[in-house]
Amino acid sequence: MKTDVRRRSPTWDRMKFIVLILFFLGISISAKVNGPFTTLPQALADTWDETFGRILLVAFPLEILRQIHYFISEKRGAYNRFWSQSFFGGIERQAHRRFKPWTRFRLGRYGRIIIFLLILGAVVDYFVADVNSPIEALFQLPRILARNLQQFIMFLFYPLFLILQFGALFWFLSRGGVDTVMPEEIETRYSDVWGQDHVLDLVEENVGFLEKPDEIEAQGGYIPGGILLWGPPGTGKTLIAEATAGEVGIPFVFVEPGAFINMFFGVGILKVKGLFRKLRKLALRHGGVIVFFDEADALGSRGALAQGGGPPQPAHPLTDSLGCNGFSYLSPQSMSIVEDGYGIPGPPAAVPDEQIPKTRMDRIMMGGGMGGGGMGTLQALLTEISGLKKPRGISNKVRKMLGMRPKPPPKYRIFIMMATNMPSVLDPALLRPGRIDRIYKVGYPTKEGRKRTFEGYLAKVDHSLTRQQIEELAAKTPYYSGAKIKDLVNEALILAKRNDRDKIRWADVWRAKTLKEMGPAEGFEYVDREEFAVAIHEASHAVAAHLLKAHHNIDVATIERRGDVGGFVSYIALEDRFVQWKTELEVDIKVSLASLAGERMFFQGDNSMGVGGDLRNGTTIASRMIGVWGMGDNLASSAGMPQHALDQPPDPTGKIAKSMNSQIEARLQRLYDDVYAILDEYKTEVYNVAVRLQQKKTISGDEVARIIGVEAGSVSKRKPVGFAAVSADDYHDALGLGIGSTQWPTQK
Repeated sequence: MKTDVRRRSPTWDRMKFIVLILFFLGISISAKVNGPFTTLPQALADTWDETFGRILLVAFPLEILRQIHYFISEKRGAYNRFWSQSFFGGIERQAHRRFKPWTRFRLGRYGRIIIFLLILGAVVDYFVADVNSPIEALFQLPRILARNLQQFIMFLFYPLFLILQFGALFWFLSRGGVDTVMPEEIETRYSDVWGQDHVLDLVEENVGFLEKPDEIEAQGGYIPGGILLWGPPGTGKTLIAEATAGEVGIPFVFVEPGAFINMFFGVGILKVKGLFRKLRKLALRHGGVIVFFDEADALGSRGALAQGGGPPQPAHPLTDSLGCNGFSYLSPQSMSIVEDGYGIPGPPAAVPDEQIPKTRMDRIMMGGGMGGGGMGTLQALLTEISGLKKPRGISNKVRKMLGMRPKPPPKYRIFIMMATNMPSVLDPALLRPGRIDRIYKVGYPTKEGRKRTFEGYLAKVDHSLTRQQIEELAAKTPYYSGAKIKDLVNEALILAKRNDRDKIRWADVWRAKTLKEMGPAEGFEYVDREEFAVAIHEASHAVAAHLLKAHHNIDVATIERRGDVGGFVSYIALEDRFVQWKTELEVDIKVSLASLAGERMFFQGDNSMGVGGDLRNGTTIASRMIGVWGMGDNLASSAGMPQHALDQPPDPTGKIAKSMNSQIEARLQRLYDDVYAILDEYKTEVYNVAVRLQQKKTISGDEVARIIGVEAGSVSKRKPVGFAAVSADDYHDALGLGIGSTQWPTQK
């Protein structure tokens, strides 16, 4: 086949080495011909006696044979396939099969050292008269250097001194910030990462090709270049990266967040180049390497540098306020309208000429570490990541100088992992495919993940917690990261040690949780009347929450003062939910208004200023329900009306709020009446909870439940409405009655 032949070489590429050899032979032989005393055959014999001449005379026929070989390969496909695939390709395959990457690396390095020494010996043999061969020159090299040491030092002193002045300074500044951990030093495995099984499965799938890279490369694919792990602090991003290196069994290079932040321009670039030089060596020696950039947001963004640095703009609340689907279902034109309405900033505008610094001092840029890694550091990092396939090495530079095609580089299997809490500040060029191919969120663990994490850390200490208590603890710690769970167990151990115990009890864990989440109490002493009023206030919240919230448990109720807060009731969700419904939000409003209802009930219609925050919370929720979430009489959303919507000054937002005020007030009054009636029915229980709060200052949710004496959410379960009253199973059963059936389930 035509495609099997070798690509035809240009005429100059074919002739240049022959011409070069003939040129040097001509000079050497012509200098020796001196007829009639020295004839041409005698000059050839004298040239053969010299080392350099012998090399030229041997190289000439070898180059002729090489060019004949290339010429036949350009004409005969079978001949070219035999040499390129069967012979040389077979040798390479056998080398890969018989020798490990580290062994091949060492053999190649020793081979290059031997060639360098032979060339050095030939040069010394040519210039030194009392040396008869390159091998002798290598053995005599120390003596030759010692004999001419003074001239050698004088020749090199001044340039070396100037180079060392700058080189030593920048070398010293470019050290540090990068730690290398070899495979035998890494003991972390995937089994040591708890609560992030879904992320581990994705990471394990992507790095699996590092162990068997030929499987995907043989089919025309490539190994993924990198992974970005992002999420809240303490969720295990660094631990996942370390476990990945431990599982794969290759070196792990840890890059500290501030490694590329330096005082002088250019030092960060040197660090980047030095880092990837080390990564390439490790990849060749061990068949692969993992480099991990912790807190990758420290690298900054080229956009921030172009605008003069400074902190990145915070993420706009649009992502949190547009509901469960954001606005991905809209057309691009509609997306642009929504973005304009929310005031999302577009690309930076050009700087006017009058704002360009005019003075000499204004044109000087001071410092070099602002805006991330400094000027040029991020660009150097992007270039190194995408430039791993560039031909490198001294041999390739020599081949380029001679006009030859450089040898293709080896496959540097460098796997990049990054971790950040703020992915929005990373440069988009860093996250493009080919650099960072996968982006995974390492979020807070689910209930099962928290349970597994608690079991892991509790297994390292002596404790008396039952399996049921651990499961309850997992349910009562939503949005706990792995680091926070570890800290909670450690705090419980400290509390146990404080009481001269080695074994952790449930009370220790509960006290540790209260201390970590709410801080220590101030020891403030109330006046008796005020203490009872605060207790009634918090007891009203607690009783209303227990009776109305079916899928929540009260965590703790307290009247101990902490800062500006006189007391509070905290409760936690028992289910990991995505959205809330109208009926559920109304329950939240009822619990907020319970303090006002309780105070008026027990103090003859009087109430304190302490209900102000509760009223504000209830009003905020009610206004959003009516004006934003379609839970009122109107369909228009105030969040969708920008300032110019009515094209008239002043801002129409005030008119919209006035039009909804009557709905908001009516909603709050109805919910207040409902919670007042509930508290009136359970007035004795409110009083009992308040008395217990006065006695103990802080009580647990379990104790509140025992005082009330009914299960959580009993009032809501008595007559469920809306979302709580409908079961998907009912609709599935109705559909099973037959196609076209009109028998649909009704509310329970």
